Amino acid sequence: MQKSTQDYMKTIYSLSKNGEIVSNADIAQKLNIAPPSVTEMLKKLAEADYIKYSPYHGSTLTEKGLKEAQKITRKHRLLESFLSNVLHIGKDKVHQEACQMEHTLSDEAEESLCRLLKHPDTCPDDDKTIPACDLPFSNCEECIQLHQKGLEQIGKRDKNLVSIRDLKNGTFGKISFIRGEHKILQRLLDMGLTPGTKIQVVKIAPMDGPVEVAVRGSKLALGKDIACNVFVELET
Repeated sequence: MQKSTQDYMKTIYSLSKNGEIVSNADIAQKLNIAPPSVTEMLKKLAEADYIKYSPYHGSTLTEKGLKEAQKITRKHRLLESFLSNVLHIGKDKVHQEACQMEHTLSDEAEESLCRLLKHPDTCPDDDKTIPACDLPFSNCEECIQLHQKGLEQIGKRDKNLVSIRDLKNGTFGKISFIRGEHKILQRLLDMGLTPGTKIQVVKIAPMDGPVEVAVRGSKLALGKDIACNVFVELET
């Protein structure tokens, strides 16, 4: 996939939330590209089924587009974590460096980088959630164990996942993936947040406050550190 295509989908992903429409003007400003050129590219992306484009209104990602957008965004934010936390490059430089590297980072290198960094949950420059990997695991322990045994992973996850932190009030979802090593996993399991469990987001507090969710008839208040590590498959 071309760099420009990835940049557009990453931009729409960063500007949108839960499928909200993103205007051409916002995309043009973010990418510093003339509006007519943005319109032309959006039409091409719509033809390729990466976005749904409505003239004079804006664009939203399709399931196909969301998968690609999450993939390139994940690589970008993992690279930011590596550049900042391992190489100790200044936070004012990590974004641009990651932008240059993300398009050539292989999926295998991405997986290894995630394990090296111990499954980071947010990127260092803007604290945004790092999307879940697309491997068919329900938690990171499964990935670690498979890697330690020297076995190769076959297949990818079919569904796009969203962290609880990035949902809207009233959203329904089914927990499909929990990020983090054993103590994080156990903490969540003790709270009843297990893969396959259905939840509803009741209330998201402002300013990175807790996320209140309904689980099996009870309500739980999840801090940011938990909410960004629990990923759900959205349900209507």
